[in-house]
Amino acid sequence: MPALLSAPVPLRAVLGTQWGDEGKGKVVDLLGENVDIVARYQGGANAGHTVEFDGDKFILHLIPTGILRPHIHCVLGNGMVIHPDSFLKEVAVLEKKGLEVLSRLHISPGAHLILDYHQQLEKCCEESAGDERIGTTGRGIGPAYADKASRVGIRVGDLFHERILKTRVRENTVIKNRWFKSVYQQNEVSEQSILNALQSFRDRIGPCVDDTTWFLHQSLQSGKNILIESAQGTLLDIDFGTYPFVTSSNTTLGGMATGLGFGIRKLNQVVGVVKAYTTRVGNGPFPTELIDDTGERLRKTGEEYGATTGRPRRCGWFDALVARYSVMLNGIDSLAVTKMDVLDDLDEIPVCIAYRIHGREVTRFPADVNLLPDVEPVYEILPGWKRSLLGITKWNQLPHPARRYLKRIEELTGATIGLVSVGPSRKATIWVE
Repeated sequence: MPALLSAPVPLRAVLGTQWGDEGKGKVVDLLGENVDIVARYQGGANAGHTVEFDGDKFILHLIPTGILRPHIHCVLGNGMVIHPDSFLKEVAVLEKKGLEVLSRLHISPGAHLILDYHQQLEKCCEESAGDERIGTTGRGIGPAYADKASRVGIRVGDLFHERILKTRVRENTVIKNRWFKSVYQQNEVSEQSILNALQSFRDRIGPCVDDTTWFLHQSLQSGKNILIESAQGTLLDIDFGTYPFVTSSNTTLGGMATGLGFGIRKLNQVVGVVKAYTTRVGNGPFPTELIDDTGERLRKTGEEYGATTGRPRRCGWFDALVARYSVMLNGIDSLAVTKMDVLDDLDEIPVCIAYRIHGREVTRFPADVNLLPDVEPVYEILPGWKRSLLGITKWNQLPHPARRYLKRIEELTGATIGLVSVGPSRKATIWVE
């Protein structure tokens, strides 16, 4: 039996089980009441976590959600890619709201930096791809991770070594400018302007740069409780997602080990955040997508617009194959179900329990994602509850059809539900005891 979500544990990980946008921000914020440190292990400013409390809305892109609780220290791990200007703007917004930020941040010297030429290159690649574009956020994530894999990336630790920094910026701008000039007919980037921006960034974040792997291990050994926060969702993982319509990092639990330096065996609990229906942003296969009035209804009721880009999210019914695949990949033992209230007005709620592919019915998410465009979802129809869930805080207060819906999710995924969100605020939460 997994530990209750309401109970503190030394090391807990929270990740998305679909294509991102599952509501991880609220879940991390809720669980943060019992933790000392929140650490993020991958991604960059392409992620967006929205949290609402005390009538205020916070949208975070780079900084872990734990920053909203004043007792928590936050870690940006070596697996992240950080755009300096976006980071400083996010800090400024939080400071304007009265939060102390930089004194509670620990940034790994191994985290890579996203520079302006990464963002320009990504936009050029997307535009040149035409109808084959992936639908990225344009934040420079892919090119930054490509430089990392090519061993030419610039890391936070390089900021404090002037000769190394200048050499790497010069080499990178020369190569990128050849592409901009010869291939894309775009303006070249300035080596000096990049150096100036990086030097200003260094001066601001200097005290935050820390050996985060050592800090996390020492904190765990001294009795601190740590929460690991992922960005995006399992189906956007570079290895296990719907490639090539994915992000450029490992969003699954394995990314925690490489992005923070934590052995997975140290984990006490893995929490998967799953929306009561399914959404995704950008291009790529989506078997249960609703391209009709019902899909638009889910979008409007759930306010399904990207926290980072503002793009409308594609909406569809709950896909048990996707969720079960995520539970298996990540070793999830507890689920946090979000946005149950969005389904309040529906008479019936279909749940995808199988795929029909070329006339054959399968209940396993296919390893060959090229099959997904040909998928016909097989649905089980469950009754709706036809009443508002707002204000409900106990499991036994839920209408019977709502409890039945949640129990069916448990049966189909093989994981226990520990939390149900019935609205955006902290109070709109049911802790399943």
